[in-house]
Amino acid sequence: MDRVEFINALNQIEKEKGIDKEVIFEAIETSLVSACKKNFGTSQNIKVVINRETGDVACYAQKEVVEEVEDDMLQISLEDARNINPYFIVGDIIDIEVTPKNFGRISAQTAKQVVVQKFREAEREILYNQYITKEKDIMTGIVQRRERKNVIVQLGKIDAILTPNEQIPTEEYNFMDRIKVYVLEVKQSTKGPQIYVSRTHPELVKRLFEQEVPEVYDGTVEIKSIAREAGSRTKIAVYTRDKNVDALGACVGQNGYRVNVIVNELKGEKIDVINWSEDPKEFIAAALSPSKVLAVAINEQDQSAKIVVPDHQLSLAIGKEGQNARLSAKLTGWRIDIKSETQARETNFLGESHIVNEESEEQKMLRMYQEAFADLEEPTEEEEMEVVEQEFVEE
Repeated sequence: MDRVEFINALNQIEKEKGIDKEVIFEAIETSLVSACKKNFGTSQNIKVVINRETGDVACYAQKEVVEEVEDDMLQISLEDARNINPYFIVGDIIDIEVTPKNFGRISAQTAKQVVVQKFREAEREILYNQYITKEKDIMTGIVQRRERKNVIVQLGKIDAILTPNEQIPTEEYNFMDRIKVYVLEVKQSTKGPQIYVSRTHPELVKRLFEQEVPEVYDGTVEIKSIAREAGSRTKIAVYTRDKNVDALGACVGQNGYRVNVIVNELKGEKIDVINWSEDPKEFIAAALSPSKVLAVAINEQDQSAKIVVPDHQLSLAIGKEGQNARLSAKLTGWRIDIKSETQARETNFLGESHIVNEESEEQKMLRMYQEAFADLEEPTEEEEMEVVEQEFVEE
C-alpha cells in the first residue's frame, strides 16, 4: 500500500468506523519512535512526524541548544545551531532529520499493526457503549453452552455470563433456549465488554411487567415493592393514583392473561399481585393473600405485626415451609407473627388493640383468583407446629 492509498484508507476508516484519523496518526507516530530506537539502537530523543496530506514519514533527533556540548546525542552547540538557523538561542530544541534509509518498510509494518489495534479498540468501545445502556434492563438471549458452572448466553454480538448464584435452581438451560435475563453489570476489559446477567433478580419480574403491562410501562401503575424466591413464588405490590385505573386488574389482565405470560417466561413461578396501601394494616393483610385475614395489630416502634387468620387457613397463611409469611414480611418490611383465630383467643394474642378488617369485594375476588393458582399443598402437623410460634423476620 503506497502513501496515497494509506491516507485514503484512513479517511474511509474515519468515515465508516468513526475512528478519528488524527488518533491513528498519533498512535502510529508513537509506535514508530519505539520501532526506530529498537531497530537502530539509538539513544537520541527521537521524534517521528507523518505528513497528514502525503503520508510521508520523517524521523528527527531532538537536540537542545547549549553553550558547551556534554552529550552530542542530546545536545548541539549554539554555533552549530546558528549554522542551521541564525535565530536559535540557548535552550531551544532543534529537530534534526535522521530518517534511516529503510525506515519506510518499518513504518508501513508498524502502521498496519497500529491500525489493526485501533480497529479492535474501536469495536470494543462501540460494543461497550451499545450494551452499557442495557445495564439494569432485560434482554432476550440464547443459551449457548456451559463453562464450568456458568451458563453462557448470547446477547446479539456478545456473550453474557449467567453465574450459578444468578441461575434459578429449578431451571434447565439447554442449548438454543431463548430466555429473558436481567443485565446486572457491563464491565470494560482488554478483551472487550464483559456482561453479567441474572434470572433470579427481583428487578427481572419488574421489567417483565413493564413489557407486558402498558400501564406499568407508562407509569400509570407503580410497582411499590417486590419480594421474590426465584423459581418458586413472587409477591408484587402495585399502586395507582388514577382513580379510573384498577392497578391490580391491569397487571393481572383479562382472565389472568398478562400475569400468565410472565409466569410462563419464569417457567411456572407463581406470582401474587396485591394492592399497595399507605395503611400498613391493609397492606399487611393484602400481602398475606391468598389467605383471608381476620385481624391485624401493629407495633410501629419495632415494625412488627400480629395477624389472626381463620383456623382452616392457618397453613395457607404460613405457606409451605413458611414461604407465604416470609415473602409477606419481605414485601411489607414488617415482622409478621401469625396465629389462628382459636390460638389468638386462647392466648389473648391481640390484647386490647385488635383491629378487625372486613374483606372487601375486591379483596375477595383477588383471593379467589390467587387461591385458584396457589400452591395449596399444606405442611404437615409437625411442620406447622414448628412454624406457628415462629416470628418471621424480613431477610
